[in-house]
Amino acid sequence: MKRALLRLAVFLVVLAVPLYWLYLASAMALGPDPGKWLLDHLGQGALVLLLLTLSMTPLNRLTGWPLWMALRRQLGLWAFAYACLHVAAFILFILGGDLSQLLKELPNRPYVLVGALAFSGLIPLALTSNRWSMRTLGKRWKRLHRLVYLVVVLALLHMLWVVRSDLQQWALYAGIGGCLLLMRTPLISRWFAQVAASRRGRPRKVANNP
Repeated sequence: MKRALLRLAVFLVVLAVPLYWLYLASAMALGPDPGKWLLDHLGQGALVLLLLTLSMTPLNRLTGWPLWMALRRQLGLWAFAYACLHVAAFILFILGGDLSQLLKELPNRPYVLVGALAFSGLIPLALTSNRWSMRTLGKRWKRLHRLVYLVVVLALLHMLWVVRSDLQQWALYAGIGGCLLLMRTPLISRWFAQVAASRRGRPRKVANNP
């Protein structure tokens, strides 16, 4: 029951954010270029959700609270949903809905190419975020989902290329992302295992989960 309520709360909060942004756009409250505003904030929302997804495993190891892991897949799928909306906003507001322009933009705008690579990396992760894929792929599922680390790096590079002159917010995201990736190194993973063992009073093997 607690797990279902927590998932429902996350669902409602994450869904409410883009709906509120659309409301602001309809009220002409997003400045002179609402399309660009939506594009940027949907991209940042996808990055934030991706970082939250990566934080679930360390939080679970530190606290032992199992509900962190119950949220990981949900947050990851929401990150993909926001990324889809980000891509749709780019096609609609930047390309004017002309998909034929997309291939022309890729070589001319490197940040678009990097963003496309990051989005492409999210697709197999979203498609295999289900129990059937976990059973079918077996150990290969974990190897596949380590692709999320590369996606985070590409997403941060994409954002860096976009903001360029305003690096303060990017530095915050990059710092958090760097810490989350550092936590996956063998040394930090062993420390997490020791923390979990001391908390439970017994040794425990910790797997390298995404």
